[in-house]
Amino acid sequence: MKGIIFTEFLELVEDQFGLEVLDEVLTMSEDEGIYTSVGSYDHKKLVKLIVNLSKKTGIEPSTLQTVFGRTVFKTLLSSLPDDASVSQSKTTFQFIHHVENYIHVEVKKLYPDASPPRFVFISESESEMLMDYHSARCMGHVCLGLIEGCAQHFGENIEVNMVQTNKDQSIARFSLRKA
Repeated sequence: MKGIIFTEFLELVEDQFGLEVLDEVLTMSEDEGIYTSVGSYDHKKLVKLIVNLSKKTGIEPSTLQTVFGRTVFKTLLSSLPDDASVSQSKTTFQFIHHVENYIHVEVKKLYPDASPPRFVFISESESEMLMDYHSARCMGHVCLGLIEGCAQHFGENIEVNMVQTNKDQSIARFSLRKA
């Protein structure tokens, strides 16, 4: 997992809960908290940080992941190179397709060992989209937050529902409906 995810998560924890809570979560996680935005790290470290933040704050891990996804969307969007053709996307649905068909493909070219999540589009109309999110990292709630952040970015009112479709949570089905 790219380091920008870790650096943004640590920054969010410090901003929302304070440096003392961040230090306690790092200590609980046996993590020094030293990450660079361009480095690559085991996603299990992030899971451990989220679980320990949940223990410390009493907030469900799924809620923490969703808030994080919503918050980190703009940072990830601004980190995309100018030639990523992001400006061609005018809606949330277009952007989600762009992520799957262009951004994830480019990530694989740059980092052959990377395993970005995969979107499988099931059905779509002008006002609804049904898709499955596949990821070995099992972070469907982060994806939920990213979608919500994307809709906010495009100024769209979209109802997003997520259902885990398998026991290990590596697949989540998303139903998006424009209000």
